[in-house]
Amino acid sequence: MTIERYFSGILHIYTPFGQWCQMKIINRLPGLPVERALAVLSGRWKAVILYVLLDGAQRTCELESRIAGVSQKVLIDQLRALEEHGLVSRQPHPGERQGVEYVLTPLGESLRPILQSLIEWGAHHANELGERDRLLPCEAVVRDRIT
Repeated sequence: MTIERYFSGILHIYTPFGQWCQMKIINRLPGLPVERALAVLSGRWKAVILYVLLDGAQRTCELESRIAGVSQKVLIDQLRALEEHGLVSRQPHPGERQGVEYVLTPLGESLRPILQSLIEWGAHHANELGERDRLLPCEAVVRDRIT
């Protein structure tokens, strides 16, 4: 019997020999392109994190203060998953020896028009179902948006 547990973007599998082994999630992405895309973007905060990083490089504390309701642990887990999927990279923060900031990779930057389309489609979907009054403005979750 195989037991699987997820921790910080890594799948832990209990082997028949009584040991735990680790397998990165990227190895378990679906084969169909649409399913792969949705799997990479799925997660409560990934799209919001990407949306904020469209403004430019951000430190963890900046992301945490700009995204209302995200905990530091979940933020770091989501950033690690985005990094594993090649959308985000960690860069040394200028002027600080140990500080890092997160920046979109070219692959992550390529999501800009897709995220904008998803925002528009979400509004269209709400309109079609008569739920426009349930939509929140981006400012309800993302603070200090740079336009």
